[in-house]
This record gives sequence, structure tokens and C-alpha cells, in this order.
Amino acid sequence: MPTELRRPERTFTIRQLCLEFKCTPRALRLYEDKGLLSPARQGLNRVYSYKDRARLQLILRGKRVNLSLAEIREILELYDKNDGGAAQNATALRKFRERIVTLERQRDDLDHAIAELRDACQRLETQLAQRPDLLAVAEPRQVPPVRVGVRQPEVVR
Repeated sequence: MPTELRRPERTFTIRQLCLEFKCTPRALRLYEDKGLLSPARQGLNRVYSYKDRARLQLILRGKRVNLSLAEIREILELYDKNDGGAAQNATALRKFRERIVTLERQRDDLDHAIAELRDACQRLETQLAQRPDLLAVAEPRQVPPVRVGVRQPEVVR
């Protein structure tokens, strides 16, 4: 293979990957224990390759869309087949489509629950209209906003 097409021989420490991907060393060790990552060792230190870094990126993408570690492993294990990634891509596509269906169902359930709660609030506000002192008590407390798309520290399931 021509030199310019080879992946760089750069390696990464656990700290570098944790900082880059905003995850914990514990999460990386878990992924190693589950066979998703296999860093080399230099003494007691883990040394992550470019391939390990790419796998971690795929693991975290899968976790963001709530794929299980078993599902992520199934996709990653297809990488080494000599089919140009076709089997891996087909499996990932199937799992992603299944996940979309699940998320759409959850969204429908949430939309229905929100509508029910709004109806209930309207009924209760009407009932409490004669009691402004109690209506004021019913105001919602400050709830921190949920920021969609912002990476939270990795939670191990």
C-alpha cells in the first residue's frame, strides 16, 4: 500500500481520548472489558491506536442513539470482513432504522402524554380560577433545561 494511503501510526493515551470524546476512563475500561476496544499495553499503560479511536467514536455514536453495547459490538465485529464494509453498513442501517421506529413510537407516546397533561392543567386551572391564592402555588418550579445534542458525561449502563 502506498505510504500516503496508510493510517498514521499516531497513538493516544486514555486521557487524550477521554478529553477528546468527553467520556470517563471507567467507560473506556468497560468498553475494553466488553471486547469493543483492545488497546495495546506499554507496561501498565493503555495505548490506543487510530483504529481504537475510530471504534470509540462509533461506540459513542451508537450510545447516543441508545444502541446497546451488544448491538454496537455486532456492528463493530463486521468491520474485518473482506467485503468493503458492506455487511457492517447493512447491519448498521437495519439497526438504525429499527431505532428510528422505536424513537418515533416514543415521541408519539410523549406527545400523547403531553396533550393529556395540558388538558388536565386546563381543567384544574378552571376549577382553581376562584382561588387565585392556590393557583399561584400551582406554578411550576424552576426546572433546568434539557439541552438536546449536548454530550453529557458517559453513563455506564
